[in-house]
Amino acid sequence: MSKIEQTLSIIKPDAVERNLDGQIKEMFVSNGFRIIKEKKIQIDKSEAEKFYKVHETKPFYNELCTYLSSGPIVVMKLERENAILANRKLMGSTNPKDAEEGTIRKKFGLSIDKNSVHGSDSLENANIELDFFFKI
Repeated sequence: MSKIEQTLSIIKPDAVERNLDGQIKEMFVSNGFRIIKEKKIQIDKSEAEKFYKVHETKPFYNELCTYLSSGPIVVMKLERENAILANRKLMGSTNPKDAEEGTIRKKFGLSIDKNSVHGSDSLENANIELDFFFKI
């Protein structure tokens, strides 16, 4: 049974730098997402470390944090039925080379590191990540 969910999406520095945020937002909207809130921000490395804490034991953690804090990002609260799964599908595989045609990462991703977007991977993480960027 489908239900309305909210999820976080981040348009990463490589895509913002190439002025792709409008095209990426349009892909979300045309795939049934509503953009509830959005803001363009730049976070520092310590904030990126808090955000990616779940990955702190992985070998790519430091590079991931450095990259996310390397330039402006666009954070969005997205909503639709089954938003988390639909967002994961629309983003495509982490490595753009493996992503399906028509996905954001296939169209815009440069590499496994610079893959243009982040999306929450579960309802629990969506709530944590949304709170991180959209605390009231």
